[in-house]
Amino acid sequence: MRARRAHVVGRPSPAVRTPATGREARPTLVAATGRVRSASNAHGKTAAAILADPPEQALLYTNGMRAAITRLFSHRESNVMLKRRSLLLCAAVFLACPVVPLVADGGPELLWVIGKDDNGNAEFALAPDGYHQFARDGFFVVGKSDARRDWPYVHPGPSDAWAGGQSHTFGIAFGLAAVPPAGTCRLILDLLDTQNAIPPRLRIEINGHVFEQAVPRGAGDASIYGQPETGRQYVVEIGFPAEILAAGNNHIAITTLSGSWVLYDWIGLESPAGGKLAEAAGTVVQSVRTSPLLVERLGTLTQTIRVEVLHFGPPSDAIIHVEGGESVEVQLHSGRTTVDVPTARVSTPTETTVAVQAGNKMLAKRTITIQPVRKWVVYLLPHSHVDIGYTHVQTEVEQSHWKFYEQAIEASRKTADYPPGAQFKWNVEVLWATDSYLRQASPEKREEFMQAVKAGWVGLDALYGNQLTALCRPEELVRLVDYANRLRRQYDVPISSAMISDVPGYTWGIVPVLAASGVKYFSIGPNGGHRIGYTLSEYGDKPFWWRSPCGDHRVLCWIPRTGYWRGFQGEEGLLNLLKQMEESRYPYDLVQIRHCLGDNAGPGLELSEFVKEWSSRYAYPKLVIATTAEMMGELERRYGAELPELRGDFTPYWEDGAGSSARETALNRAAAERLVQAETLFTMLRPADYPDEAFYQAWRNVILYDEHTWGAHCSISQPESDFTKAQWAIKQRFALDADTQSQQLMTDAAGGTRPASGPVQAMNVFNTCSWPRTDLVTVPRDVAVAGDVVKDSSGTGVPSQRLSTGELVFLAKDVPPLASSRFTFATGAPDLRAVLAPDAAARIEGSVLSAGPLKVTVDPQTGAIANLTWHDHDFAAHAPQAAGPQINGYHYVAGRNPDAPKTNGPVTIAVKEQGPLVASLVIASDAPGCRQLTRQLTVIGGAQRLDIANTVDKQNIYEQEAVHFSFPFHVPDGVIRMDIPWAVAQVEVDQLPGACKNYFTVQRWVDVANQQLGVTLATVDAPLFEVGQITCDPIAVGWIRELPPTQTLYSYVMNNYWETNYKASQEGPTVFRYSIQPHGEYCPAAAQRFGIERSQPLIAVPGDVEPPAVSPLVSVDGKAVILTALKPAADRTGTIIRLFNTTGDPAEATLRWRDPVPRKVEFCDLSERAVGEAPRTISLGPWQMVTLRATP
Repeated sequence: MRARRAHVVGRPSPAVRTPATGREARPTLVAATGRVRSASNAHGKTAAAILADPPEQALLYTNGMRAAITRLFSHRESNVMLKRRSLLLCAAVFLACPVVPLVADGGPELLWVIGKDDNGNAEFALAPDGYHQFARDGFFVVGKSDARRDWPYVHPGPSDAWAGGQSHTFGIAFGLAAVPPAGTCRLILDLLDTQNAIPPRLRIEINGHVFEQAVPRGAGDASIYGQPETGRQYVVEIGFPAEILAAGNNHIAITTLSGSWVLYDWIGLESPAGGKLAEAAGTVVQSVRTSPLLVERLGTLTQTIRVEVLHFGPPSDAIIHVEGGESVEVQLHSGRTTVDVPTARVSTPTETTVAVQAGNKMLAKRTITIQPVRKWVVYLLPHSHVDIGYTHVQTEVEQSHWKFYEQAIEASRKTADYPPGAQFKWNVEVLWATDSYLRQASPEKREEFMQAVKAGWVGLDALYGNQLTALCRPEELVRLVDYANRLRRQYDVPISSAMISDVPGYTWGIVPVLAASGVKYFSIGPNGGHRIGYTLSEYGDKPFWWRSPCGDHRVLCWIPRTGYWRGFQGEEGLLNLLKQMEESRYPYDLVQIRHCLGDNAGPGLELSEFVKEWSSRYAYPKLVIATTAEMMGELERRYGAELPELRGDFTPYWEDGAGSSARETALNRAAAERLVQAETLFTMLRPADYPDEAFYQAWRNVILYDEHTWGAHCSISQPESDFTKAQWAIKQRFALDADTQSQQLMTDAAGGTRPASGPVQAMNVFNTCSWPRTDLVTVPRDVAVAGDVVKDSSGTGVPSQRLSTGELVFLAKDVPPLASSRFTFATGAPDLRAVLAPDAAARIEGSVLSAGPLKVTVDPQTGAIANLTWHDHDFAAHAPQAAGPQINGYHYVAGRNPDAPKTNGPVTIAVKEQGPLVASLVIASDAPGCRQLTRQLTVIGGAQRLDIANTVDKQNIYEQEAVHFSFPFHVPDGVIRMDIPWAVAQVEVDQLPGACKNYFTVQRWVDVANQQLGVTLATVDAPLFEVGQITCDPIAVGWIRELPPTQTLYSYVMNNYWETNYKASQEGPTVFRYSIQPHGEYCPAAAQRFGIERSQPLIAVPGDVEPPAVSPLVSVDGKAVILTALKPAADRTGTIIRLFNTTGDPAEATLRWRDPVPRKVEFCDLSERAVGEAPRTISLGPWQMVTLRATP
């Protein structure tokens, strides 16, 4: 067969744009497992002077010089070190001259060195900060190459999307005139730094002999950004027998198998005496691997092998021939040449030979094994990662995505007649910009967009934003897919998939929400490395079914191993990716590539041309441009029955950033709870006036605050820039507007009760929960009432008290569910003895608060709680602050390392309220990081709980810091359970492998209980908790794999640990409220109700004296089942009821309706579409959420 011209690998692939720089373009930093200490040399790298100012090519040391360096690196006495340093300094003088090698004492020899031992990297290519220009792997021929041209300072890993998201192999070739007769050689890789989140595992291959070495975490980003002096040195030494070396050519390959980058200081080879360098010469078939390419010829599939040839000498025309295959012509240049050679397709591993010939001369020959090739199908999902801000101000980002839609539709129109798979398609990652686009678009543009969706050109994915899902309140998660459901209703378009990008980790409650919205598929593309913990290492390209907490639903999940930001890298990138998959024994023939060109980057419109041209050349891998639903549907069709099924919480990793703006986070949490109550109140009082659009906009703001983009990419490095401030102003406005809107909607809902003129004579107290409640009602100081005596509807007095703030409080007892009770005011002094038993009264004695069986003792030295006694049990861990944390102790971490947190200064304790209904102490102190720390403890007569309000008046500090409050509970063998959306998760037990364990994001409560007793801690404002000890920042601590049993909690309230996106500092007073309720045996329903009550208070509305109290529209009979949402249907033709089983066991609930009874009650999905008749008594699975529609 006539030899063909070779297709030489490494040339730029046609029509593929270099991806725009995204968030990952800056190397990522997250703590790796454990606390590995680097192996720095004790001498502090004193050999720097020895290797100063070498020639630009490799430094060639011989005969004893390495022995001197080795001794310099050892812990020898100073006189030896000085002696050896002198020897080396003298030796360095001869380096520039081609003289006979300097011979020492017969010890080890340093045969060659690349670089300088100087704690720097100026001698390497791309140094000191040109990582983003990385284009090709290093290849160095000793004695010929130039490090400044041929050896990059950074060696990327597969987690580095900026370098293609693939393994990289650096090669070193050298010749030997003589091989050491015996002994041990050492390859030394002196690393300037390693990536400190996911440092790589290295494979070092020396003449075909393989060694592997994991390297520890390094110091941080600064070294790769141009500050090499900040790196954490680590030295890899590979010892190997001298007989591995060969006379003639030798080759070393260094490959990053996993993880991220390393930076080089220098590389060298030490050998026993007797080795002698020679110029590399001749030609070697260095490696041969089977290519995944299949070509169809005359109806038959043929495959190719990729041959890597090392040639040393002048250029030479040659033919590379594979026995049983074809021959190709190639011109060999000095160095490395890679060529694809066609050969017959094999079905089993097949041995053959590869030969390189120049004319009649055989240059090289090697026996190889050809591996069978799969029929790969590679799905390309074009999309833009939607950062609502970050790269540009939010309003600019929004308009950019409007343009992307129109560009994508036009590209789809132009390629509509292309072969299937090459037609352009666009995935709308999230629907935020779609919402505004359709609102502002002309009718013609709206129609064009919807026709593109129905034609399959544009794929809609269900989530409104790339959400920090664990921050979302349960009902907020439901509203996260509300816009998708509205689109379905209005336009009859299919939305069966959801995408999420950048964010690592997702709350378990997202599964039932997606399933109840008709979403079967969840395409997950996390960040490639930044603070992602074990997300990719555990789940990268390991698709699975995620089963809901109740067990009735599941969604199909697929996470690409490189995360969301890769972009199709052309032929070379594709082949490298498939090689990784083959080597990792990836079991499926389907591959996905998120073709995302960056954060808020537009569509790569040339992709269709590339796929079209590719398809004309290769039968496989088959490239298919697709929507999320198309790709996931094919995965289900082929492999759905065999994919594993997982059940548990994928505890998220990025929600900690919400602690960088703690005040706004608290406002947003409260707004979400208030909206639930306002909707319930509208349903109770004014269903016909329900303002659907106003609620939609308020929920939208809540969602946008909890979306993952907090601010500018330079929010940490340039916190005072106009760019940063402009983005934070918009982000903050989401929370502020949600707060304002929710309060206005609450006021509007209460408009059904008319306030009286003059002093208020009565209050209607509404209970928006589905169980009876007894709780404290607070009448604001500026609301004038007829008197401080409060009576219920029967005329019986109830406990009341005028507070020192001027507010009036009273105890509203047994307010019926989803209804109201009326209380009237009269003049006189409250007779608390008649309405409050003496042993139930709230009182203060010194620094001790008590109410009934509850007694709280404040430590006069620390201001924390020394004793928390309920009946005969003290829930406080018996340890002074110096020996361990106390309940409500303050802990400030300056920097990232939490080993020695600081506590507050001396305290002053003052009585604020004397009782007998409300008694409270105020503990004030100085505290690090604050202008002042104020902690208020309150007990209530007739209630058995402790309320805590901690006010942190924060100083504006840009250095890394964090604030924590401790809650160590004395509950022997207690188990920790946490409230998460639509489930309860027990630490370790209910978490997926690879989930975050450094911190947890809690909805309303955490419970610590054993078989006899326990305590429920409700958290109103602060969602983040650590378990056992302070475990942040993970950059310093490492990502935790397993948590030992404990009963200690830390509320993680503030931090500025992030390197981008989140707030760099926060200032001013922020209040963190908690409530502690001791109990007997753990009761999940009681814990759930307690948590909701603390976040959804009774609502007191001034009203006329005469109108009757509101009776319940519906009652829920079932101890374990609660109603979580009650709202008019969006189309105003019915009422929507959401029920939740609070337990991990099956439960039943019976609904009892007020007359007139609804004509029909049906199950419905989250689009409020009826899906089947509901019985009067409803069965719910464990932690099941059910939505009903009642039609009058």
